[in-house]
Amino acid sequence: MENSKTISILNDLLHIINDRLEGFENVEGKVWEKNHQLKDQYEHITTQSKIMKNEIINLITSLGGNPSDSVSLSGSLHRAWIDIKNSVIVSHLEESTLQNVIFGEKAAIQSYQEALDSGDLDPESSEVISEQLKKIKDSSHQFQGIYDNINS
Repeated sequence: MENSKTISILNDLLHIINDRLEGFENVEGKVWEKNHQLKDQYEHITTQSKIMKNEIINLITSLGGNPSDSVSLSGSLHRAWIDIKNSVIVSHLEESTLQNVIFGEKAAIQSYQEALDSGDLDPESSEVISEQLKKIKDSSHQFQGIYDNINS
């Protein structure tokens, strides 16, 4: 197993975590302040994402790599589209925001699973990424539950 492949995969996941953090920062105050359940979940996910980010950075540096600590182009484009959509759909902002959060969490789950399935992660990285994937899946289920409660 090459360190360069592992480092590349970890840097891709670092972009996803940065996209996740920036996405949550973009909706702060728009919806979270109106719904305390969402606000509490948001604060938990933000703290969790910062820890996950540091874990990935530590893995990359321990393998001799340089963390690429930025957001992805696709994440930036998706957030721009969401901002445009949300500026038009003010009446259903909470529902629309939750749909976007769930979409983002599902995309993160898919990327994490692909990273684990690649076979290119060393044992320590696999362990950390597996644990992070579990946390993202838990978050996705929680946001889906909130969304389902709002729409029932």
